Amino acid sequence: MNIIISGKNIVITDGLREAVNEKIGKLERYFNDSTEVHVTLSVEKERQKIEVTIPMKGSIVRAEQVSSDMYCSIDLVEEIIERQLRKYKNKLVEKKQQAVSFSQAFIDNSYDEEEEIRIIRNKRFEVKPMDPEEACIQMELLGHSFFVFRNAETDEINVVYKRKGNTYGIIEPE
Repeated sequence: MNIIISGKNIVITDGLREAVNEKIGKLERYFNDSTEVHVTLSVEKERQKIEVTIPMKGSIVRAEQVSSDMYCSIDLVEEIIERQLRKYKNKLVEKKQQAVSFSQAFIDNSYDEEEEIRIIRNKRFEVKPMDPEEACIQMELLGHSFFVFRNAETDEINVVYKRKGNTYGIIEPE
């Protein structure tokens, strides 16, 4: 496993690098040697943030943690990733997805699935053509965190979603 550490508005000290390598290095038992782990440490005002991204064939495992202490954030993000991996491991391996990124020992070891994914509602609605700004307003009026709409300019299905800091994002097909 190859850990790539970068920083935004922070100098990566030897102590931080050692803490990241020690904590995130614990995940090594789950992955093979060629797996890359991207770790970004950042500071915004009083917020110490760590983002961990592990690109794998077909998808990405990602977690972020914010606290007032960077070392605390490092500890917490490792636990989050480990929980995600245990939760979805059986499903991923059964479907033969991303198994190439996992170590054989992790694949062979069985974990209890914490929670089964259950779809309890299927909703159909008319997708009205509108511009992205109108879709954001509609999303706010409904009190949702995302909204599906037909983009009036491109005539394609898009999704707007609410981000942290009261900003919005849009997902468009390629």
